[in-house]
Amino acid sequence: MTPEIRRAVRNAILSAIVGTAMEWYDYYLYATAAATLFNHLFFPSYDHLTGTLLAYASFAIGFIVRPAGSVIFGRLGDRIGRKAVLIITLLLMGGSTTLMGFLPTYASIGVWAPLLLCVLRAAQGLGSGAEYAGAVLMVIEYAPAKRRGLYGSLPYTGVALGLLMSLATFHLSSSMSKEGFEAWGWRIPFLLSAVVVALGVLLRSRLKETPVFEELRRKKGVVREPITEVFQTSLRPMLCAWGARLGDNSLAYIYESFVIVYVTQQLHMSRDIIVTALMWSTALQFITVPFFGFVSDVIGRKPVYMAGALLSGLAIFPFFSMLQSGQLVWIYTGLFLVSSIAKTMMTSAQSPWLAEMFPSRIRYTGFSLAREVTSPISGGIAPMIAVALLAAGQGSPHLVAWYVVALGVITAVSVLLGPETRGRALDDPARGEDATLRHAVAMPNDAH
Repeated sequence: MTPEIRRAVRNAILSAIVGTAMEWYDYYLYATAAATLFNHLFFPSYDHLTGTLLAYASFAIGFIVRPAGSVIFGRLGDRIGRKAVLIITLLLMGGSTTLMGFLPTYASIGVWAPLLLCVLRAAQGLGSGAEYAGAVLMVIEYAPAKRRGLYGSLPYTGVALGLLMSLATFHLSSSMSKEGFEAWGWRIPFLLSAVVVALGVLLRSRLKETPVFEELRRKKGVVREPITEVFQTSLRPMLCAWGARLGDNSLAYIYESFVIVYVTQQLHMSRDIIVTALMWSTALQFITVPFFGFVSDVIGRKPVYMAGALLSGLAIFPFFSMLQSGQLVWIYTGLFLVSSIAKTMMTSAQSPWLAEMFPSRIRYTGFSLAREVTSPISGGIAPMIAVALLAAGQGSPHLVAWYVVALGVITAVSVLLGPETRGRALDDPARGEDATLRHAVAMPNDAH
């Protein structure tokens, strides 16, 4: 790898981590606020559980529109390049979050408050529909062929960073008096997103387009309708990816959003206990994410992905028992097992798996659609389903646990039926040629 390529890879990784941190700072911040605050600031005319469900419904709106964002910005990413789209999506997401910090509450303007909240939430979802895909592609299309798993997993550390930032800022803001926090303190974490947006735009404006896309453009291989070609040439991989995404997308929000509701409302523990435990389990992901990305370079994407899905199903009943014990050591151990290990095994292998699944001419569209189409029925409504199952079980989590088991099985089977992509070339194969039989070519991004 030449010094120029090495510098480009480093800049791509840094900008991807910052941008992804911004995306998930927005989302986890909203998820935390929905679980603990928005139910009575924006939906106060309902009982506590109904208000929580309505707050999560507004959270789900962002996931409902994510497929539309993947179509719009994925197509642009395959038409005009990865860099420009990454800047657009970052501004759309971060701007929406900042504006949330200025929103009046239900007490001030009535029903307009939740309506405006939902509009901004939808704008967040549109931007995020292609943000992570672009961040990963920017790294993988520069990365050495034998290290795509490791390098491709690194943007996901931005997810951990975003969660840590949202939990930390929300925790610090909520440490003030209850009256002050509910009056204006909750706005601070939302307004702070403007700082991260500015940093992300600065970094991404200095990036160069990936060598893979530049080569595609030089050969005039850019397609006019990448969406059509995705379903004509890659339908089976797309279906497998959708099934796989059902699990890790849903589980992320059950482990890191629903768990706050369960611990505070059903087990009557302090919010500080579970938030602090989540922060520690998230911090450990800075180690486990690149580790499992590296492992996927050694043994393949599918074994790591399937192992994470199966571990999630096996660990969920012990996980709830650990929470119910009320002992800090077991709460921390449980979160480490399901969040720092099981979930990150799936997400670490997922990035290179989806990126290598599609040829470069349709890669941004394919990755975005593969990752986001199932969002409305997985991540978006997963916390709502979990809360409803908790209510149906009269406070017992056994129905939620079986829901997690089902998600894990669906994910494992879908990955099993999908292709193993480790070692695939990133350039476009000739029409009719099976890319799974080709090895990495000697392009700049494949230099060892």
